[in-house]
Amino acid sequence: MVVGLNENQLIESIARRAARDIPDSGLILGIGDDAAIIRTAAGYDLVTCTDTLVSGVHFPENTSAYDIGWKSLAVNLSDLAAMGANPRYTQLALTLPHARSDWLEAFLDGWYALAQQFKVRLIGGDTTRGPLSITVQAMGEVPADQALLRTGAQAGDLVVVSGELGGAALALECLQAGKQVAADLLQRLKRPQPRLDLGVALIGIATSAIDLSDGLNLDLERLLGQQGARIELDKLPLPAALKKIPEAWRWPLAISGGDDYELLFTIPVVAQVQLQTLAVELSLPLTVIGTVLPEPGLKLFAAGAAYQPTSSGYLHFEN
Repeated sequence: MVVGLNENQLIESIARRAARDIPDSGLILGIGDDAAIIRTAAGYDLVTCTDTLVSGVHFPENTSAYDIGWKSLAVNLSDLAAMGANPRYTQLALTLPHARSDWLEAFLDGWYALAQQFKVRLIGGDTTRGPLSITVQAMGEVPADQALLRTGAQAGDLVVVSGELGGAALALECLQAGKQVAADLLQRLKRPQPRLDLGVALIGIATSAIDLSDGLNLDLERLLGQQGARIELDKLPLPAALKKIPEAWRWPLAISGGDDYELLFTIPVVAQVQLQTLAVELSLPLTVIGTVLPEPGLKLFAAGAAYQPTSSGYLHFEN
């Protein structure tokens, strides 16, 4: 039965689900007061990140509440993965046009389906009325001074990406065109899997790292800063469906489509054996796609010829 909720009932419903979380010795006070209290472990740094998802911008307006719940948590956990952090806590700010019990329960089902994989606790947040948007703050721990950073890549390092690229962008393209979408591509778009185990394992191996949310082209520029890279597009790991379409559409989706939530990182050449071992241990493709260059500029090549991208990637604000 669908029930309309007032603000107190909305918060109480969320608090009841949060009460089922696995006990955590670091959580001193959770939902119910003006703020939460957590105690960090000695020898660890606290890593925090925040992401906002807006209906019609970050997900289609007809997306199910379950998938919104999953994805709103996943994109934040992906940021923690890029830092090598082990996730611990989250805060959730919900802006809803209407507070309905059925929507909220489905949202929390999706949220907790992912949260329980990594034992992440929900410890607070906020609720308000307005156009549908979800803001999440995630917190994790990493050994002191060991966090993976975007800075640190050296000329000659190898550029590596996890998983496959372009599947989510292809799924969104098909949905917007009213075409049928394969189930595995829809999964990449609606329920990305944050690479937390990989992020933790890359500490001491990777020289820099970033999560891929806005497209390889743009995120690689963010990772490299004042350096450059040569990237071989033919080496990009792509889903089978993307390999079947013409290159004129394939490369823009693969490098500029965004929503991949894979990890992009650099490693010294001498770490290639460790990389191969890690790929086997995690059952996750880890593909070398290029090399860091000392001079600025991203050089893309397809079949040996220079390739000029038509889009840099996804930006919320463009001049």
